[in-house]
Amino acid sequence: MKSDRRYPVRNPRTGVLDYTFPLPTPAQIRKEAERLRSNQVAWQQKGINERIEVLQTWKHGISKHLDELIEALTLDTGRRYESELEAKLIAQSIDRWCGVATDFFAPSPDKTSAIPFIHIKQDLQPYPLVGVISPWNFPLLLALIDTLPALLAGCSVVIKPSEVTPRFIEPLMRSIQETPALAGVLSFMAGDGKTGAALLKHVDLLCFTGSVATGRKVYAACAKNFIPCFLELGGKDPALVFEGANLDQAAASILWGSTVNCGQSCLSIERVYVQESIAHDFLALLKAKAENVQLAYPTVSDGQIGPVISDKQVSIINAHLQDALEKGASLLTGSAQCEQKSGGWYCRPTVLTGANHTMKVMTEETFGPIIPVMTFQTEAEGLALANGTVFGLSAAVFAKDWETAYHIGQHIEAGAISINECALTSMVHEGEKQSFKMSGLGGTRMGAAAIKRFMKQRAFLIKKEAIAAPWWF
Repeated sequence: MKSDRRYPVRNPRTGVLDYTFPLPTPAQIRKEAERLRSNQVAWQQKGINERIEVLQTWKHGISKHLDELIEALTLDTGRRYESELEAKLIAQSIDRWCGVATDFFAPSPDKTSAIPFIHIKQDLQPYPLVGVISPWNFPLLLALIDTLPALLAGCSVVIKPSEVTPRFIEPLMRSIQETPALAGVLSFMAGDGKTGAALLKHVDLLCFTGSVATGRKVYAACAKNFIPCFLELGGKDPALVFEGANLDQAAASILWGSTVNCGQSCLSIERVYVQESIAHDFLALLKAKAENVQLAYPTVSDGQIGPVISDKQVSIINAHLQDALEKGASLLTGSAQCEQKSGGWYCRPTVLTGANHTMKVMTEETFGPIIPVMTFQTEAEGLALANGTVFGLSAAVFAKDWETAYHIGQHIEAGAISINECALTSMVHEGEKQSFKMSGLGGTRMGAAAIKRFMKQRAFLIKKEAIAAPWWF
């Protein structure tokens, strides 16, 4: 039965609801899951070389729709540079994962067990249908980050992107339909939260990227259905700046890591701790650099900082700023509140001084271009502040040399520590890491181990010789 319900989508630059899509019915969701599941065995039986060939064919097909994808992503998010980067990175991502998979599926030798006449053969069996629920901040990138390794593992995949940014689905699905071998095992389904909840009932494994609050609900639902889940949740990433660090480079890196994509990234730097003796000089550099960064307004090609994509996020950013200022923080530069321009909401790179851990801006995920700065005196104090959080996604350390920063970083409770740089996990994909604390659950998204997440390991214990076993009666 076809749904008559349509979901309205807001344009983040104008504030106008200028796009709608039909919400699928439970019957449509079930039917699509059944279709993908029925095609999975043939996909698995193709073997890794054929699966790579299909993905390479798709890569070339996507290039024909690249301009459409960029335009849709730009309308979805209100920013141009990051949209172009997202679309153009698809080809690199496919090539990278195909290379990883080639090595991953290389035949491994049989093993002899501790019992000399028992031999071991092992293989991996893919989960038939993987579900992916992806967020709005990087709609395409984060829809594919789990999808590509799952497809190479031999799974079918269904993705439910965020209802906030769904326009890219149409051009991407056209490219998928033009690759028939892939169309049988890959589908994007536009929908809202209820769609995601319904979809979860039909998959064998779920990957979710989003907030901690929603992640908790997803975790409970997966446990109820007795299926594994991988959760990539919020972050409140700290940057530590110590005496002897190159302050000019530290300020430039932290500014970028805090404000790129308008700070709408789970691995944004959201807390900055600076050793007291260098705080004055660091803040002067950070202020000057922040004031050189401009809003992408009035056109999408102006400046560097696009609009706040989700209007719901505006109220969170405003609440964090108001709370900090009321509790004694000072506005060094930037916005005391988000600004509305031509219907869209914008926030300038904003540096707060006098921050402390009683403030929401230091303890809860802000998801905006806000840089609260707090000073510390000793290494132990700095580390205690950095670790004083429920989150543990990533972090950054700046010191006089990489060895010193690395030594300090070893004491930070987070999954990825950038040394003398920020947010390197956005560009370096070979380092395998997991999320700590409330920032997530499950295996690494990076490296060869990411493929293994989508497979069950099986062992064949083989008695080749016709001899009596010593444990028989």
